[in-house]
Amino acid sequence: MAYPDIDPVFLRLGPLEFRWYGLMYIIGFIAAYFIISAGAKRRGLPLSREDVADYLFTGALGVILGGRTGYILFYNLAFYLANPLKVFAIWEGGMSFHGGLAGAILATLWYTRKKKVAFFAVADLCAMAGPIGLGLGRIGNFINGELYGRATDVPWGVVFPGGGGVPRHPSQLYEALLEGVVLFTILWLVMRKNPPYGVLSWLFLAFYGLFRFFVEFFREPDMQLGFVVERFSMGQLLSLPMVIVGAVMVWWSYRHAHGGRKV
Repeated sequence: MAYPDIDPVFLRLGPLEFRWYGLMYIIGFIAAYFIISAGAKRRGLPLSREDVADYLFTGALGVILGGRTGYILFYNLAFYLANPLKVFAIWEGGMSFHGGLAGAILATLWYTRKKKVAFFAVADLCAMAGPIGLGLGRIGNFINGELYGRATDVPWGVVFPGGGGVPRHPSQLYEALLEGVVLFTILWLVMRKNPPYGVLSWLFLAFYGLFRFFVEFFREPDMQLGFVVERFSMGQLLSLPMVIVGAVMVWWSYRHAHGGRKV
């Protein structure tokens, strides 16, 4: 199956180029704004729309700083030690989801302490918004022809530019489906049951880790790392603790909620 000829730039205005990948993130942040605003109103949280916008800016900064730091530490430390100025060349790529998640958590901790709001009251709303951004981001990866999967002979294998001329798993679409559509559906169904605070956050952690661990079996490992332990990638090693911790904390949250929401 040939890679669809999709121009990564959807609009050109003189010297300016607007890319699908960036548009996906913009849509993701807009969706997050409305989800968090509606959730804050529903839960009676003292957060205005301006507060939510400020929080999203803080969270985005945390994601960028954390994502960059995580990529440097986990995926390419030797390169950046040899080329320290490249640390700031974010436009060249190099972000880690796991680092970005850590940055988002720290940003949320800081913001909720500042606003005197329960951490999980806000984190649960972010968990609901997260799959939308993740799914759209993976579609952006597919349009860019990056982060493709391993060579395969399945009928839906895609020959990506730069992929060696062989069919490969469209692992970006696998992730868009699992980390986006399926994960959002799971969280939405649980949300309707009025779970204790924290459950949605821990479910997000557990299921993202599970889906990422699974898809990594089809995704091409990072060139500079390859397989880290036996046939397991760095992404799998970072995701496995998420599954364990998330599952344990979901159990703990229900165990200590005594049938009601606890802040």
